[in-house]
Amino acid sequence: MSQLPPPPPQRPEPPSGPPEYNVYRSRRRLRDRIGPAGGNPLEALRKRRERGPSEPRVPGQKPAKPLWRRIAKYVALAIVAWLLIALVTFFVSAQTAPSVSDRTKRALDGGGSLLTGSTILVLGSDQRPKGTHEPGASTSGPSRSDSIMLMHVGAGSVRKLSIPRDTPANIPGHGTQKINAAYAFGGAPLTIETIKGFFDDPDLRVNHIIEVSFTNFPKLIDSLGGVDVTLKKCIRSNSFGGQRVKLSKGEHHLDGDLALRFSRVRENFCDPSENDRTRAARQQQVLSAMRDRVASPSNWPSSFVRAPFIAWQAPRAIRSDVHGPGLSALFIDLLTGGTGKTRVLQPDGPADSVSEAARKDALDELLGK
Repeated sequence: MSQLPPPPPQRPEPPSGPPEYNVYRSRRRLRDRIGPAGGNPLEALRKRRERGPSEPRVPGQKPAKPLWRRIAKYVALAIVAWLLIALVTFFVSAQTAPSVSDRTKRALDGGGSLLTGSTILVLGSDQRPKGTHEPGASTSGPSRSDSIMLMHVGAGSVRKLSIPRDTPANIPGHGTQKINAAYAFGGAPLTIETIKGFFDDPDLRVNHIIEVSFTNFPKLIDSLGGVDVTLKKCIRSNSFGGQRVKLSKGEHHLDGDLALRFSRVRENFCDPSENDRTRAARQQQVLSAMRDRVASPSNWPSSFVRAPFIAWQAPRAIRSDVHGPGLSALFIDLLTGGTGKTRVLQPDGPADSVSEAARKDALDELLGK
């Protein structure tokens, strides 16, 4: 017996009235709301139609960015890459630069940090390269320290105290002599011991040491593009390597060799009353000019272009007990601390001697007591 086919599906009856639906209105774009046609949406629509239809975009393809944004992106990437090159160059140079001796490291007190501050002894040797014609220059064997400076550096502060090289001091094992002779007798370790005994204050802790290389010093200044100094009086010096320093009163731009000779001037025929303390002040002036060359915003474009060259020469112009990150932190201290207060230790006794009270006052100022 055959089965009957299923009945056809029943169609729904059409609604008796109009269909129900919701009306949604899109929100106008920000530039349409604040533009000249912000009060009239039809005017904004008319302007978009006048510009014509936009080109169809391939599915999955991102819209092309404006040319100026692409240029800015590549410029920013180039700047970051250049700074990374300078940073890597600095760490490579700092890690491979010559260090001070193990005896010198053992003579230091250690400690000190970017936050708590560090006391650094800066020594400049008067030993010159072989073949120099400078009178009185040592080219071999032990040499005396040409400049002696204590710096206390920390985040936001730099204070400096220069000790004239002819200041009398008790050198252990050698009696009372000019303080710069300690370097000739026992190098940096004996100089550290002599300076701590000279001030005789338990609060003085020499955390780090920097020995300036006169041979590489001009290369660092040249990598900076030279330094600018302002002179209150003219300078006419004795001979340095067969040359003389002749500078008039006013502003001068010095290259590396001239800056080195300027900082070494002992006899100024423009002012015969100048002495070793004046020479120490000139050395501080050169150091401040070097810092200004890097830190001044007006020099940033030049410093940026020269950054890898500065980064390479800076660690090699000195010998220090710190390398890599430690040396970079030390340079950050110097850059963030401002030009810093400077003081040259003044003698107040016979034969350029300094009284105990004057030494204590100078050290308290250095340590910020």
